[in-house]
Amino acid sequence: MHCPYCAHTETKVIDSREVMDVNSIRRRRECLKCEKRFTTRERVEILDIVVTKKDGRREEFDREKVKKGMQIACQKRSISDEDIEAAINRIEYKVKNLNSSEVTTEIIGQEVMKELKKLDKVAFIRFASVYKEFKDLEEFNEQLQKLLVPLKVKSP
Repeated sequence: MHCPYCAHTETKVIDSREVMDVNSIRRRRECLKCEKRFTTRERVEILDIVVTKKDGRREEFDREKVKKGMQIACQKRSISDEDIEAAINRIEYKVKNLNSSEVTTEIIGQEVMKELKKLDKVAFIRFASVYKEFKDLEEFNEQLQKLLVPLKVKSP
């Protein structure tokens, strides 16, 4: 571990705590040279997942791509970074526990939409409109109506 202040390679761990998801640990460290303190987060990486894209290309699962897509959908919405991070952790957990080392972008997209639907309906619609590549306003309206149906109150 390199000190972010002086780049010295020797540090000592002062405190370790598990973060809410069980796959990461927060460590408080101190540089043995400059004595400044800093925090690191360590995540367990279980195995490499290959993502098959719509055009047939294959690439390694990239958590940061999922995060970027969700952050764009959540722009100017009152959703905390912690909520987004927790949703990404759940998505990654599901993807890595599919009993397969390969997953399609469709499966990842569906999981992202499930999480966004729970977090914020506007963010969900934003993501869905790009992900599902709505061709016209009618397709957009269909998705919006599906989203609104559970919100309607039935009168007796």
